[in-house]
Amino acid sequence: MDITIKSLDGKDAGKVTLADEIFGLDPREDILQRMVRWQLAKRQQGTHQSLGRAEIARTGAKLYRQKGTGRARHGSARAPQFRGGGKAHGPVSRDHSHELPKKFRALALKHALSAKAKSGGIVVVDELKAADAKTKATVKRFADLGLANALIIGGSELDENFSRSARNIPHIDVLPVQGINVYDILRRQTLVLSKAAVEALEERFK
Repeated sequence: MDITIKSLDGKDAGKVTLADEIFGLDPREDILQRMVRWQLAKRQQGTHQSLGRAEIARTGAKLYRQKGTGRARHGSARAPQFRGGGKAHGPVSRDHSHELPKKFRALALKHALSAKAKSGGIVVVDELKAADAKTKATVKRFADLGLANALIIGGSELDENFSRSARNIPHIDVLPVQGINVYDILRRQTLVLSKAAVEALEERFK
């Protein structure tokens, strides 16, 4: 697949051929869904917890005698039915992550890249560099390129001026190529790859 390379100023800067084994697959929604579910589960904190009856600091004495009152046979004020008692079946701290094979995760990334390529949502730029860290200038450049909601992937190291100028722009994410992931690709309308990122991805999946 041939695609025109753009500069950040909106000018043409040549062409690049995207590998069909990475950008030309027929996207499968089931693979993408499983990968997104894995990512969201892995980042879930799981620190929410309520106190059960064993963790409530309250007297352990029997409330009243067993027989003769005409009331129910209660034995503890920590029971869930009492005000201030423990919560029954409440949330506990746990790890929400689950296993997903490494080869499957690599395949899911290829399908996400192919989905963007198929929908015409990939833009390749020659380099991601800025003379100074001015957000206003970067916003104008993105507007000229038609980027309002985009994930921007640079090389292994990002230009500091460009990274600083773009990090406060709404709906724009900037990541090095090591941080590319399925969830961020799918949640943004456009995927912007630098030439270095394309080369790194092709090297990674070689």
